[in-house]
Amino acid sequence: MLRQVAEGVLIHESEFCQSNAVVVQGRAGVLLIDPGVQGHEMACLADDLRELSQPVVAGFSTHPHWDHLLWHAELGAAPRYGTARCAATVRDRLSDPGAKARIAAQLIPPDIAEQVSLDLLGLVTGLPADTARIPWDGPQVRIIEHQAHATGHAALLIEERGVLVAGDMLSDVLIPMLDLNATADPIEDYLAALRLLEGAADDVDVLVPGHGSIGGADQVHARIDQDRAYVHALRDAQVPTDPRVGPSATYDWVPGVHERQLQHLARQS
Repeated sequence: MLRQVAEGVLIHESEFCQSNAVVVQGRAGVLLIDPGVQGHEMACLADDLRELSQPVVAGFSTHPHWDHLLWHAELGAAPRYGTARCAATVRDRLSDPGAKARIAAQLIPPDIAEQVSLDLLGLVTGLPADTARIPWDGPQVRIIEHQAHATGHAALLIEERGVLVAGDMLSDVLIPMLDLNATADPIEDYLAALRLLEGAADDVDVLVPGHGSIGGADQVHARIDQDRAYVHALRDAQVPTDPRVGPSATYDWVPGVHERQLQHLARQS
């Protein structure tokens, strides 16, 4: 079910890891950002949009991880965009004929595997490097590209609506997950990305993370500060005082992610 979070901006939350699909209404249809995970949920989203007489005219994937690259035939054949680096990463990873089988076997949780179709996975067109805004007939959507979490990761600022779509950052349920294998300094990359988001924060009334709860204006700086404190603790090999990895963690697998990040950085140093 679609829920409005700002004028002309709606979200659809998946059962999987509180994943948020974002719908932005334009003149001739909608921009669909990170459309969802389970097939029946995307079909429901397509039904909701048909009831609103709002076809999908463009899509966008915030980064090249499988759960942000899915699509459903009922959403139509609109162009699907990503940053140039995102699209190049997707092409490289899917160039191997066995790539989809490995994703299905290694990355998709068994309890939802039957509900996930990889048929339209990753059909993303890379926008030219340094493209500032998504090309579509609707509200201006500024691309804030950085190298935290994944190559070519982008947050999106829907300027006229005061909405920041943060991709897999600024979540209240997931810790910062660093891109440990594709960069020489994942800690500094993440801190630099937080500074970029902080530069846009004063223009934000609604924060939509890739996974987790929607935040208001009062949550934007608070979540940036929380993510920065976690990254600093990780850098300094300290025990983070962060509820996302403590006894009250929403997901019991997140503390394991923290331990793997800590061990990886220890080996690097």
